[in-house]
Amino acid sequence: MSTYRYTLQPYGNGQNTRFTCPACGKTRQLTRYIDTETGEHLHEAVGSCNRVSKCGYHYTPKLYFADHPDTFQSFFNHKSTKYQPGKQPVSNTFLGNKPQPISYMPLERLQESRRHYNANNFAVFLRERFGKETAEKLIARYHIGTSRKWLGATVFWLVDQQGRIRSGKIMLYDKATGKRIKHPFPHFTWVHTVLKLEGYHLKQCLFGEHLLGLFPGKPVAVVESEKTAVICSVSLPRYIWLAVGGISQLTAEKCAVLTGRQVTLFPDLGGYGAWKQKAQELQGIASFIVSDILERIASKEQQEEGLDIADFLLKRKVV
Repeated sequence: MSTYRYTLQPYGNGQNTRFTCPACGKTRQLTRYIDTETGEHLHEAVGSCNRVSKCGYHYTPKLYFADHPDTFQSFFNHKSTKYQPGKQPVSNTFLGNKPQPISYMPLERLQESRRHYNANNFAVFLRERFGKETAEKLIARYHIGTSRKWLGATVFWLVDQQGRIRSGKIMLYDKATGKRIKHPFPHFTWVHTVLKLEGYHLKQCLFGEHLLGLFPGKPVAVVESEKTAVICSVSLPRYIWLAVGGISQLTAEKCAVLTGRQVTLFPDLGGYGAWKQKAQELQGIASFIVSDILERIASKEQQEEGLDIADFLLKRKVV
């Protein structure tokens, strides 16, 4: 019988073996992968969400090492140490402390994706929901492209405040409902992964970050998903709508571009407590407020579904 080098960490009595999912933000739902030779966790984002039907997040070691080939090489150059039961596993020991230069993509990559919107499920959804003119404005404003990775796939390009292209997040949506297609697998990857760019070092920025320089005095709203940011920008245009991609990505480094801004965080249902704590940690950067409007108006069923503000805006006006 074959033995895998990496496996999902078994549930342990008295041990912290379940973590916050970076996709849905729910606490104690992510099961992380461990190295069976050392007992150490892989990167904090490498794991599977237990909320299979409602979230579906599953970032495998294979995908992680494909996204971070330099990490893969340094890991196997790293001298393994034996796992000691009872000792707290050490995360990311193989990553090293030396910062790697950020990789960027040429503008041509983004421009090449600006086509075939009739075959882009999310673009079709925007057009049907908001009309052709508004949909085209949203696509241009947020640098939304089309990918051939899956039929109907969408690219959300991450462009920083200096106009540099970090990469593009590829996902698949249902063109009728606008919801993510997560079965039979999550349908999520990166442009640099698809292109198999060797040695590419991704450092994510906020989705929509390039808009900050265009509206220096405008208040900012931050949500989890790119789709939510795009939709909310139509209904609530008084904000610059940005997406962080998950609460684990809401870091001081990434939020440095928000220095001095008025920022309102709109967590998905069930994530208010975690986002409130994160906002307190980041108060030295900007003035953060965490909206609790969804927690106040949601039904029990909606709470269990983990809906976000875009889900409510698509049904009825809440603000």
